Amino acid sequence: MTRLVIVGGGHAAAQLAASLAEKQFPGSIVLVSDEPEIPYHRPPLSKTLIKDPEAPLPELRGASFYEQAGITLKLGTRALAIDRAGKRLRLSSVAGQEDLPYDHLVLATGACVRELPQAPVGTPGVHYLRTYAQARALRDALPGARRVVVLGGGFIGLEIAATARHLGKEVTVFESMPRLLTRSVSPEISSFLLETHRGAGVDIRLGSTVDGLEMARGRAVGVVSGGAVVPADIIIAGIGATPNVDLARDAGLACDNGIVVDATLATGDPAISAIGDCTSFPHPAWPQPLRLESVQNANDQARTLAARLCGDPQPYTAVPWFWSDQGEARLQITGLWRPGYESIVRPAARGNGFSVLHFEGDALRAIESVNSPVDQMTARKLMQAGLSPAKGTAADPAVPLKA
Repeated sequence: MTRLVIVGGGHAAAQLAASLAEKQFPGSIVLVSDEPEIPYHRPPLSKTLIKDPEAPLPELRGASFYEQAGITLKLGTRALAIDRAGKRLRLSSVAGQEDLPYDHLVLATGACVRELPQAPVGTPGVHYLRTYAQARALRDALPGARRVVVLGGGFIGLEIAATARHLGKEVTVFESMPRLLTRSVSPEISSFLLETHRGAGVDIRLGSTVDGLEMARGRAVGVVSGGAVVPADIIIAGIGATPNVDLARDAGLACDNGIVVDATLATGDPAISAIGDCTSFPHPAWPQPLRLESVQNANDQARTLAARLCGDPQPYTAVPWFWSDQGEARLQITGLWRPGYESIVRPAARGNGFSVLHFEGDALRAIESVNSPVDQMTARKLMQAGLSPAKGTAADPAVPLKA
């Protein structure tokens, strides 16, 4: 019987386990996670969970699912090293160390927060948000805070800023780049989000770097920027994430902004695959390897790998899509925007939403939608089928998007 071991407790790991169970994988499955909680939804951490003291752990699947599927969970267990020659995984938990044999190993190790050099995780007054434990710590701290400073104008930083502002906090966001989400969205969406957050009362400072932290009795009580101190009851660092590749790199696997995999999500070792936020993978719609941090990518890569492990190998070609809830604005993105595309703004047929469609020639490469789900879903279906709507009428909400 094939012994399959999955390292990771996020969306990719949980979806792989579920997909293998659905396909009746002919072997044993062990899921190893260094977090003590059962795999859970990550998106609610920056929204519902930090503002609702009664919000429970948002489990992806209940414990009964894993039990009924015959999947062994090793929670609160850290993977220390891979013995590729012996096909064994060295583990550490409160019970001690052990070696776990495998026939096939899947690395779904995800990513970890990028830490401030002067304020590593655990610094009093500074919060990071990647795990359930970190979300609970932030939730417990927010009620007693009046002034919140967010470092980073990315998705997580802006979502937290919107949530904190909704709770009545004074919120200041520092972003070092000249616009929000510079690498992720078009200038049109950046401008809209800037106006939206500022309209809600969030103080967003673009092109502003933080020179250091103001400390008092071992606790961060403000940030220093341009020689001035901005006081803060809570500082939230949302300055990005880095892929967890140490386990793979120490085992001699190729890593380059992620664990390098081929189109079928295989590493250079035929007995080891990798999926999710930790992977650097080729994609037919992009000229260089990608590393994506999204639930869609994690889930779709898991399904693709499950098919290969069950005898149906196929390349990973799913069209990327993302979403982000920032106050009353629901942003949905399909495809990947990049400079040089021709951009067309399309108002929503109803309401005050809109979409920005990005074309390369006559081919639709990406669509960004704000409170415009119909256009977003229609365009997504077209792109997944390899089709594009007519560019000449794309700006007219009275004309449906169709090939």
